[in-house]
Amino acid sequence: MVHNFNAGPSILPKEVFQQAAEAVLNYNGSGLSILELGHRTASFEAVMNEARALVKELMQLDDQHEVLFLHGGASTQFMQVPMNLLDDKETAAYADTGVWGTKAIKEAKLFGKVEVVCTGKESNYTIIPKDFAVPNDATYFHITTNNTIYGSQWQKIPYTSIPLVADMSSDIFSRVIDFNRFDLIYAGAQKNMGPAGVNLVVVKKSILGKIKRTIPTIMDYRNHINEGSMLNTPPVFSVFVCMLTLRWLKAQGGVAAIEKLNEAKATLLYNEIDSNPFFRGTVDKADRSKMNVCFVMNDPTLEKSFLSLTKEKNIIGIEGHRLVGGFRASLYNALPISSVTVLVDAMKEFAAAHA
Repeated sequence: MVHNFNAGPSILPKEVFQQAAEAVLNYNGSGLSILELGHRTASFEAVMNEARALVKELMQLDDQHEVLFLHGGASTQFMQVPMNLLDDKETAAYADTGVWGTKAIKEAKLFGKVEVVCTGKESNYTIIPKDFAVPNDATYFHITTNNTIYGSQWQKIPYTSIPLVADMSSDIFSRVIDFNRFDLIYAGAQKNMGPAGVNLVVVKKSILGKIKRTIPTIMDYRNHINEGSMLNTPPVFSVFVCMLTLRWLKAQGGVAAIEKLNEAKATLLYNEIDSNPFFRGTVDKADRSKMNVCFVMNDPTLEKSFLSLTKEKNIIGIEGHRLVGGFRASLYNALPISSVTVLVDAMKEFAAAHA
């Protein structure tokens, strides 16, 4: 068995792979592959409708929020959000808690003014800023709820009096949050929801239509809402796999049930990191991510030896991002706790062998 700790594209449930593979060969006995299924057919409309309905159900969204499946990853939303929400003379507030927040800030500056209200840069993004003020006259406040590269996460969402926008790419559907308190949420699918190539957007309808600029047709959220996420040909296969994954999540008991499993996985691994003299965590304990666990060795010269051991154990994907080094174990929804146990046992074995 391979133990997949990749940060993304990441592990998905085995039954989803099996169902998707069958659909590639013959979708629902139609004789057609899901890859050649017309997006305007009743068959695919049912897929899109179910995927959107499952998002609403799992996130317990109210009628004011619309669900969209759009092309591109979260990086597309770095510019699509301000294009739809920010006029050139207005100011948006952003939190800089890592690479993806920094990229979002850069794109937003193309459309209006940006005030960076807090940053973790001085600590190399090992903490989530706590003491900051968001201006009440800002058009919106943007956060990245989980930072995949550095392994930090907003444990307490900073709700304010202004519209809240969040990039939830790496912790979407992983924990219970009041999603209705967000005015716009976006997430690339390839962590907890499906394969690369599709982006989930949840948007409160009342936030749209307030800017003066002309928005290109394909970039205007309102057009996608009006067409039920089928303004143009959607990424059919990616949406289909998302639907299967959302079905799987519902069958597990939904977000509340998967949160308990994610807590158990994170606790198991962090406890080993904190007690094993050969390893240490890189993020302030109060801000540790339950999705992306980042750690290093106290003696960096032993890193290659540990990676050789993990390879023997069929543990893959734990090399840290090139910007931070060390190790990163991604504990997304579909990762079984048994895989975390294998990693923890490997850490114990390594420590015993080098004591």
